[in-house]
Amino acid sequence: MQYHLAIRDIPCNLRPRERLIRDGPEFLSEIELLAILLGSGTGEASALELAAQVLSRFGGLKGLAAASCQELGTVRGVGPAKAALIQAAVQMGRRLAAQPAETRPVINCPDDVVKLMMEEMRGLDREHFRALLLNSKNQVLYADRIAVGTLSQSSVHPRELFKNAVKRNAAAVILVHNHPSGDPTPSRQDLDVTKRLARAGEIIGISVLDHVVIGDNNFVSFKASGLI
Repeated sequence: MQYHLAIRDIPCNLRPRERLIRDGPEFLSEIELLAILLGSGTGEASALELAAQVLSRFGGLKGLAAASCQELGTVRGVGPAKAALIQAAVQMGRRLAAQPAETRPVINCPDDVVKLMMEEMRGLDREHFRALLLNSKNQVLYADRIAVGTLSQSSVHPRELFKNAVKRNAAAVILVHNHPSGDPTPSRQDLDVTKRLARAGEIIGISVLDHVVIGDNNFVSFKASGLI
């Protein structure tokens, strides 16, 4: 009798589904990703072995994407339900690839930050601390909400700032917060927090390019003022 390794025989931390949840889908092989879609194998083959057979049968991902439900269903252990699931996943990938590229705002100077954030932040009745996460082309990947309340070292911790920046592969960040008084003059706490966050950014390799304080239709840029 030929022995095969079932998914349940693999240590939990090495199983495809658990690895995807823990590490992300980009770290899985094509066989592992397909095995997750298949869900189970047969009496003779595990889900991983079945996935390898399917990819080999159709000549890799391109052949798999071109196969019909009927063709997929001819592979022992696939059947109509699993074939439909594979085709649905392929079609979602095609539709995503066909969508037009998203136009992202580009930050080249403090005025670009102000145009993006002024109207949203000038009328807030409490201090809101945001971070613009940028890619290597200074395009805005995400406007992250970090904290609400008076800035202090306890309210704005580096891990809160850089957690999403690391997750989204940001190359740099720009700090933004408002002064409800309307006067954007930086406080001593503003300066201290900015220096602390900039030092943390240097350690992990994500630059803090600027800190813009929003007032009532006016602003202060730390970079333009030589404060960073």
